[in-house]
Amino acid sequence: MKLIVGLGNPGKEYENTRHNMGFIFLDYFANKHNINIDKEKFNGLYAKTIINNEDVILLKPLSYMNLSGEVIEKYVNYYKIQIDDILIINDDLDLDFGRIKLKSSGSSGGHNGLKNIILHLNTEKFKRLKVGISNNKLIDTKDYVLGKFNKEELKRIDELKVIINGLLEDFLEMSFEKLMCKYNNN
Repeated sequence: MKLIVGLGNPGKEYENTRHNMGFIFLDYFANKHNINIDKEKFNGLYAKTIINNEDVILLKPLSYMNLSGEVIEKYVNYYKIQIDDILIINDDLDLDFGRIKLKSSGSSGGHNGLKNIILHLNTEKFKRLKVGISNNKLIDTKDYVLGKFNKEELKRIDELKVIINGLLEDFLEMSFEKLMCKYNNN
């Protein structure tokens, strides 16, 4: 069973903010596959489905970014999901806006959601899809990540939706090494 987690913050005020990249791309993927992420358990919205003969859970933690690990840990334990079968989609301040990067492990890089996941899974060895949001040093980091997108950024997000949809489909079918070779050039 695969677990694909989109990180973000729940609530209308956080929709279409840089910190909600995980929610945005997970919702698009679910939409493309006619899946409703509408069941609630362990403080997360989820859908359990089968895609390409693979059992898949799509998860959006509702605990706010900084406590995402608590929610993910409960799903991992309940469904007996292997750490190797998890993919976390998160925003990344250190990547240029609209760049994507797959990583098989690593530190949190200062990302509070990833910090909490590392704490609760007790490992840094989980897969991530990092989506670049750049960093504006002229704006306080908290205000920047919770800020809304401009028109140019929205255009790039629309392009990325198609790319990331394909990436998530490939995640269910190919090795992570092949996945990184295919997508880490975008």
